[in-house]
Amino acid sequence: MKSIDEVEWPENSADLFALFDVLPDDLTDQVFDRYFALETERGAFFANEGVAAVLLADNRARDRLLAAERAGSFRSRDPLAPARFVLTAEDYGRIARLVEHKQPVRLRIDLKVNVSTADVDGTNIMAELPGGTKNDEVLMIGAHFDSWHSGTGATDNGVGSAVMIEVLRGEAQGLLGSRSYVKREFAEPQTMQRAAQYEKLSGYFNLDNGSGRIRGVYLQGHEALRPLFERWFAPFRDFGVTTVTIRNMTGTDHLSFTHVGLPAFQFIQDPLDYFPVTHHTNVDTYEHAVPADLMQASAVIASVVHQAATHPERLPRRPSSARVSRH
Repeated sequence: MKSIDEVEWPENSADLFALFDVLPDDLTDQVFDRYFALETERGAFFANEGVAAVLLADNRARDRLLAAERAGSFRSRDPLAPARFVLTAEDYGRIARLVEHKQPVRLRIDLKVNVSTADVDGTNIMAELPGGTKNDEVLMIGAHFDSWHSGTGATDNGVGSAVMIEVLRGEAQGLLGSRSYVKREFAEPQTMQRAAQYEKLSGYFNLDNGSGRIRGVYLQGHEALRPLFERWFAPFRDFGVTTVTIRNMTGTDHLSFTHVGLPAFQFIQDPLDYFPVTHHTNVDTYEHAVPADLMQASAVIASVVHQAATHPERLPRRPSSARVSRH
């Protein structure tokens, strides 16, 4: 299967998410590219029709909880989309009922925002801890460093960033930072041309699902790593770190590495209230960070990274790396 047009998409949301878990990386890329293109096209249509603002419902926006997402394209060359406002279920439902009964609805909207006329680059925050006997190889850990305007970004992804800083002691908006970094340092995803650094990277470990403690790892279909992770996790079984699954995890920075055939992984975490409550919402604040869980995650990742760094051989490459050619 080479195109998302060949995929049979289930209508049930649970089945849809399950399908995403097993979609190959190239098809996942197609889905997001298609989504962003349609979103840009829709924004241009609304603007051409003279729409002043777009009011949205969101399944997470309820009981005064507000969720925020992007309003349009992040590229300055695309038309500027109208402002979008997410309403709580209570407010949105009231407006919908008034409209259904043909009652007039009046809204007062106030938006104060600065819009750049040129593309603005974010910043990747990099730190390096030189190795010893294997200092010609690179082992990377990461957590995207950004937040959404409605909250302070404590669980998305301040906690992941703090854990990785602690790991070094003992980025990326919408994957843009990691994609740019991988393209510059390791391989061009479209042509699969690789740079000299490609052979030096042993692996990449990512943390990006809130404040919950680590329970295991997603292998991203990379079965050759199972024996290693099972051995690395053995000292932490009493702490509940027991799961090594062949399944995929989408939507975070390790994907930029797996797309060019490099070993990269996202840890499995306790979900806590991350997706239903704090993810991209106005309550993503320090109160939802769990210190004991973050300490556990720091210890687990530090141990895994140490064992991976001292492993006699470079971590096994994914089979797809055979497609990569040198330039």
